[in-house]
Amino acid sequence: MYSDVAAYFTYKTLILLALTEAKNLLTAVMSQYRAMRRQIITLSLAVLAAAQPGRADEGMWLLNRFPKEELKKKYGVNLTDGFLKHLQMSSVRFNSGGSGSFVSPNGLLFTNHHVGAECIFKVSTKEHDYMKDGFQAKANGDEKACPDLEVNVLLRIETVTAKVNEGVTATTAPAEANRTRQANITRLESACNKATGNRCDVVTLYSGGQYDIYEYKKYTDVRLVFAPEEAIAAFGGDPDNFTYPRYCLDFALFRAYENGKPVQPKHHLNWSKTGAKDGELVFVSGHPGKTDRLATVAELEFQRDTTQPYGLEILKKLADRLLAFGETDAESKRIARDVLAGVQNSYKARSGFQRGLLDPELMRLKKDAENRLRKAVADDPAKQKQFGKIWDEIAAYVNEYKAFYVEYSLLERAPATGSELFGLARSINRYVVEKPKPNADRLREYSDAALPATEMAMYSTAPIYPALEEVLVAEWIKRMVEKLGTNHAIAKKVLAGRTPEMAAQYYVRGSKLADVAERKSLTASPAAVAASKDTMIELARMLDPEGRAFFKRFQDKVEAVQTSSASRIAQARFAVYGANEYPDATFTLRLTYAAVKGYTNAEGKKVAWASDFAGLYGRATGVEPFVLPPSWKKAKGALRLATPYNFVSTADTHGGNSGSPTVNAKGELVGILFDGNIEGLPNQYLYRDKMERSVHVASQGIVEALRKVYGATGILKEIGF
Repeated sequence: MYSDVAAYFTYKTLILLALTEAKNLLTAVMSQYRAMRRQIITLSLAVLAAAQPGRADEGMWLLNRFPKEELKKKYGVNLTDGFLKHLQMSSVRFNSGGSGSFVSPNGLLFTNHHVGAECIFKVSTKEHDYMKDGFQAKANGDEKACPDLEVNVLLRIETVTAKVNEGVTATTAPAEANRTRQANITRLESACNKATGNRCDVVTLYSGGQYDIYEYKKYTDVRLVFAPEEAIAAFGGDPDNFTYPRYCLDFALFRAYENGKPVQPKHHLNWSKTGAKDGELVFVSGHPGKTDRLATVAELEFQRDTTQPYGLEILKKLADRLLAFGETDAESKRIARDVLAGVQNSYKARSGFQRGLLDPELMRLKKDAENRLRKAVADDPAKQKQFGKIWDEIAAYVNEYKAFYVEYSLLERAPATGSELFGLARSINRYVVEKPKPNADRLREYSDAALPATEMAMYSTAPIYPALEEVLVAEWIKRMVEKLGTNHAIAKKVLAGRTPEMAAQYYVRGSKLADVAERKSLTASPAAVAASKDTMIELARMLDPEGRAFFKRFQDKVEAVQTSSASRIAQARFAVYGANEYPDATFTLRLTYAAVKGYTNAEGKKVAWASDFAGLYGRATGVEPFVLPPSWKKAKGALRLATPYNFVSTADTHGGNSGSPTVNAKGELVGILFDGNIEGLPNQYLYRDKMERSVHVASQGIVEALRKVYGATGILKEIGF
């Protein structure tokens, strides 16, 4: 599953910041898919062919810059502005880390089970495990309210590049330029929010070459309507993840409410009566998280040699620890399930990214493309003067980042990975400090525009499980000691003579932050936070000075230089190749077009475009994770076993696209994207489509399951069956 980004927990820890500043979106996460830009007429056809092998259906296109003429030339389809607007207004972003769509006039939302799993888990209890047993509301009153889920619909895009760069000149030092831009972004977001009442995010495109403001209608009353059992939604578990053929019913249904009543959206998608077909043109509308196709070779080598190995190591150790915890009893297994799935997914995704970075052919193609651009710059004296030093600047910031990356990750970027209690403690500590400051001077997640989302997370009523918290905190402390050493000042303070396990018990058991009333009491009084003896608050206080220092170092020495250099590389590309390119993914709405198409795998075996229910029953061994729920065993005789179930396409997608509606040329829903195969993970850096595929659940398979397995007649009627 694209759990919607490769660094699942860094993503969860920083999601509020990431969503309000798309440039830093999902600062570890997530990830997988496609790469290299469209070169244009200024290059010869020979150079184009060499630069972009297998370009095919590449492109995570902005909806306001969709290449309609190219689509018409290739597929003979004339896409209208009305089609694009309808798709935009029907598509939604799940801020838990994925995509979705409205699929009825009564606010019914369609997404992946794994995108909605956090809510499904949070509304479950020991007595009612909706992850294990599934859920179906028989009436609106039975729907389960998600504690802290926000869903966004994109209303409007406005380019604000000049306003973001106001006060920045060619001679402004990078650190000062970065602070000026951040202050301008905060001002623009807050002004938009106050004027409209909507969510407003300034989005960084082309690595800073362009800034757009995205205005969203947000829904914070979202309720669970239907979820299949996890055993069928994620059939095959970790072994089958990022593989194909697949046999997953990876979808769930929610409903958006406003003022206590179901939303009546102006736009929603209608379901195809026939479903997906081999060879047909499809469109995928969603929110891919973060790609690195415009990254320089120095930046890719930094990932290959530093960030990916570090991430893989910590994810593997955390997965092993969670597996051991889950083996103690059934309840431990239940409460660790959601966290473990994210960790395992992230580990497998990162492994695929690293495989791409270790692929000599991929790196050769990236180096060749970079050398061509550098030569084009060097051959023009004016361009050389303007852009010639960029790559040296990037190499310098990469070397600077290497020097403190691990310490920054442990103490600021993703401390106490996955711990809800620590995340709350840090939010409370910083909330009372940041909120009184002038808006432009605050950390981004505490700006006026971001505060509603921050507060919704701080006061979430979702359950917190102390036993799981102790595991997560102990693993972080152990990792900190291993990486920084027992003589590191922060490590010594945190341990205070205890073992990591004893320290974790101390911080978790001495905290009252699981109580929402306690959190509200603390945030109402800065003095109360300063005087608090809550052990988790104390832990967050211990890390805060050094964490803030590292963050400032990152902003001034890394982010500032990276933004300045990358935006100038974007300008160089525009100057050499023209401006008709799509930007790297930023967890904002994109549209890709593709063919439903099988492939020949590395062993030379042809892989069909679709799997079916017969294949599901053949794959079920009765041993986890290949165990069918009782409902599916019972329904076998009623199902049409030849019904297409999962299918593949050449769609250019990435983590964050999970839950993206897949529609045909008529705009009818024919599926939902939920994964990519392992071969496609290196498309994070470079798009190829020989074996690389996106994986979808077929709409006809969903309808057949709703009818024959779940008897969900009310849902079927609502979606037009």
